[in-house]
Amino acid sequence: MEMRLQKLIASTGLSSRRKAEMLIASGRVSVNGKVVTELGTKVDPERDHVKVDGKHLTSAQPFVYLLLNKPKNVMSTLDDPGGRTTVKDFLRGVSVRVFPVGRLDFDSEGLMLLTNNGDLAQALLHPRYHVPKTYLIKVKRILTDEEIVRLERGVRLDDGMTSPALVKKVKKAEQNSWLELTIREGRKHQVKRMLESVGHPVIKLIRIRMGPISLGDLPAGEFRFLTDREANALRELVETRQEAVERGDEQVVRSKRPVRRAGWAKPEKTKKFSSKKVRVV
Repeated sequence: MEMRLQKLIASTGLSSRRKAEMLIASGRVSVNGKVVTELGTKVDPERDHVKVDGKHLTSAQPFVYLLLNKPKNVMSTLDDPGGRTTVKDFLRGVSVRVFPVGRLDFDSEGLMLLTNNGDLAQALLHPRYHVPKTYLIKVKRILTDEEIVRLERGVRLDDGMTSPALVKKVKKAEQNSWLELTIREGRKHQVKRMLESVGHPVIKLIRIRMGPISLGDLPAGEFRFLTDREANALRELVETRQEAVERGDEQVVRSKRPVRRAGWAKPEKTKKFSSKKVRVV
């Protein structure tokens, strides 16, 4: 069965579809001994011989990407010596061994990515690439505009100043308030420590976004496979930032100082995705 050349290359795990198109356009791909540079070229994987940089294209184990809504009081590891519940207990039916991309605290909730793509996982966590992570947080007492400005400019913790954050007020009650906070770092307990530094201990913390992936309406304790579009968006995010770092273009990977948003806003709606389990490569 014929398929587009860039899709075939991406399906082996060698690169994203965007990077595959770049390989083709730069003359690094040949089909049956002839260099191909036309992006619309179709090939039959069972009949045609495809090479990239002179090496035969070989199939790899399909990369799998899962999104789990981690419940509260669950370990974000695959096993726990103390016998506590872990994220692995919620992956019933998953036959491929996957591992978490980063961690959430035991008492925190929300979005966790799991994959068998080690290179991508490492890149998503690398501090040089500044992948944004957004949290919905309930804190004690009401944040003032001055305290929000401090968070957005960076606060001093015991391990140094934090980078600028993006803070959006969501709603307030009589004694507590909710906010969305986006950071591009990954220090231990960073979000909780940032809020404590301005006098507002965290009551509840839910991660709702990581890079281009949103938690949506996925119920707690449930998981779904990422769509092709989401998986490619993750890979393209990483590749774009890796290329920018190699060029020395820090503006691409670093966020600009956010602009403070006045007033209390409604929570931003997140896109809803089907829970149908789709395996992607």
